[in-house]
Amino acid sequence: QSDAAAMLDAHPLVPECSDFPLSNLPLGSFETAGLSRRVGIAIGESILDCQALTRDGLLDGAWALGGSAQVINGHLALGAPAWAAARAAVQRMLAPDSPMMRDLDAFRSKYLVAASDATMRMPVTVGDYTDFYLSLEHARNVGTMFRGADQALIDNWTCLPVAYHGRASTVVASGEADPRRPWGQAGKPDSGVAPVFQPSAQLDYELELGYIFGGPGNAMGEPIPLDEAEARVFGAVIVNDWSARDHQAWEYRPLGPFNGKNFLTTISPWVVPLAALEAARCPPPPRVTGAHPTLPYLSSPVGCNRGVDVQLEVALTRRDWPCGTEILLTRGNAKLLYWSVAQQVAHHSAGGCSLQPGDLLATGTISGPSLDSRGSMLERSWRGTDPIPMPDGSTRCFLHDGDKVVMRAGARGARGERIGFGECVGTVLPALEMREGW
Repeated sequence: QSDAAAMLDAHPLVPECSDFPLSNLPLGSFETAGLSRRVGIAIGESILDCQALTRDGLLDGAWALGGSAQVINGHLALGAPAWAAARAAVQRMLAPDSPMMRDLDAFRSKYLVAASDATMRMPVTVGDYTDFYLSLEHARNVGTMFRGADQALIDNWTCLPVAYHGRASTVVASGEADPRRPWGQAGKPDSGVAPVFQPSAQLDYELELGYIFGGPGNAMGEPIPLDEAEARVFGAVIVNDWSARDHQAWEYRPLGPFNGKNFLTTISPWVVPLAALEAARCPPPPRVTGAHPTLPYLSSPVGCNRGVDVQLEVALTRRDWPCGTEILLTRGNAKLLYWSVAQQVAHHSAGGCSLQPGDLLATGTISGPSLDSRGSMLERSWRGTDPIPMPDGSTRCFLHDGDKVVMRAGARGARGERIGFGECVGTVLPALEMREGW
């Protein structure tokens, strides 16, 4: 990055290497000891109070970010023109040479909250949650473990973005709830041995991105064409779709995941606008050799099937380790995903499904070709056969009680600045005690 570019990026509110420069401006929901829950915008180590800005006429009330708004669904429903207008207005307001920044102390006292003083809440009300299966390497790894290398990819995987419907009621923002080790059935498929009801012995993380749908919902029965699909996506979050692998392996046949996946899904609390990731857009990866041609409704000559170069990582730490000690388990990249967000939307709505503002469309586990880019412990430990050494001398095949999982993600902006997502964090709680009647 040149000195000139660095000067352009300099901002009195944004420390060097911050996740939240002026070119990011993610939306979220927060509260403090003295402020009720409301919508905010992250800038550096501060949060813009959208309620206060709207009250004083600095944000247009029609943008549905102020007033009594506690989540961003109202803003999402307005669509891309309103998103762009609000984003441009905030960038003008926060420009280093703007009137507001010339009297920074006054602006700070009226409209800024220290992020360290805020409690983050769910940024959106998620009406529906769909989890896709978009990573070629993840699909190959899991297929090899469960079906063998010859049947790793089932014949539909290269033809459509495979997905299942998740449980919206247990999607939480990082910090709102921790994963409690779930009870469920565990058994050995095709063994003839009866299953047992027990706490999961194979609790896992899944490293994902999640896209937040916006704009007016499409009418039931009306699909969203591929060339319009990306304009209906407001932004993205980190997703940790916690999984009980032993329960999942027993229950998923023939209809797919259920209790092994519905006990908790954690998202990062800041929704990074897709507009902030424009400089990180990239071509999709090559198609699988020998795969059927992509059907017309999922392919387009106008180049709307774009990937996104977002680096993601997963670290593990514990309270009983020395302060600051963590082990990096996964480092991956969303640019490897086989299917694009536009294809997610187009396929999801192809049969007439109505998508609504605030719907969450997750990518599924993001894995790459190397060991350290595998996006779950199932893959890292190869279904428990290759334990992972820990800093304290122990090993892990799956998560232990007390393990704290920290996910981070970021891309590069037009000037090389970091466009970050913040963190997505959860600490494994022990299973509930056995209750009478279980």
